[in-house]
Amino acid sequence: MTDILVVYKKNFESVHDASLAHVTKALEKSSKKRGGLRIDVRAREQVRRADFIGRDLVIVLGGDGTLTSVSHNIDAATPVMGVNSHPRSEDPNGSFGFYMDSNIETFDEDLETALDGNAIINELPRLHAIIDSTSGNRFTTDPAMNDLLIANTHQYAPSKYHLRRGENKCHQQSSGLLFSTWLGQGAWLSNAAGIEDMKLLLQRVKNEQKSTHYFVLARDISPSEREGMPWSWMDWTDEPTTITSDMHRGFVVPDGWDEVHFNRGASITVNAEAPKLRLLTFRHSMKDRLEGLSNHYD
Repeated sequence: MTDILVVYKKNFESVHDASLAHVTKALEKSSKKRGGLRIDVRAREQVRRADFIGRDLVIVLGGDGTLTSVSHNIDAATPVMGVNSHPRSEDPNGSFGFYMDSNIETFDEDLETALDGNAIINELPRLHAIIDSTSGNRFTTDPAMNDLLIANTHQYAPSKYHLRRGENKCHQQSSGLLFSTWLGQGAWLSNAAGIEDMKLLLQRVKNEQKSTHYFVLARDISPSEREGMPWSWMDWTDEPTTITSDMHRGFVVPDGWDEVHFNRGASITVNAEAPKLRLLTFRHSMKDRLEGLSNHYD
């Protein structure tokens, strides 16, 4: 029996309730057609990591924020189907839904495609940070689909750290280090870097392996630091990046959700070796969707 979990966005907007009703009805219809499906439905606020174990398909109903908020619970073997419950194409106040290739109009057909094993499978790279404390403890953060921030917990104070990648080393302060996957560039990175800087950076990206590389941006540093150590300001790399904190207290934040705190002296290593996310699409691959989105840089 196919085991399906539906995670939905729950708020005061009736459009999400209507979308959930449509999805559950379509699943019940498919279950009768296929001789039975096991279907569990959970609100985003009530779902737990254990709910995702052993699923054959996870359906996320909402927008990109709903997907990123629960994606850290999903392992590399579980297919994920994103369904935009409130598309911006129909309402300017809706969700853009970059990761959501399905919507209520297409859901019935897309569901059958997914259950038949005919969807496009996108293996999305994810970032994580490994934190080594001064007491010898090691923590690994949840995987990040879009971006990962390392910064001082007191945002009015600079983030001070020793930065190392390979043989390159420097002591730097900024308003935080932002790391982004190739697909996450359209989230926070492009806004933090600016259009002109993104144009320059993306010129380096076109012919390199996107699944092994990631972006790094030191936010709000002086022009002299940008010119003297360009690798430490804005880069596209497949090497691990390690910092040793010179902050009294800092945090690592994957995808803007859970905070993992550390103290002065801790070492934090970021890489793109976290388990990938198996995202299903139905008309275009995520690579094609991103290339269409990136045209505004040209």
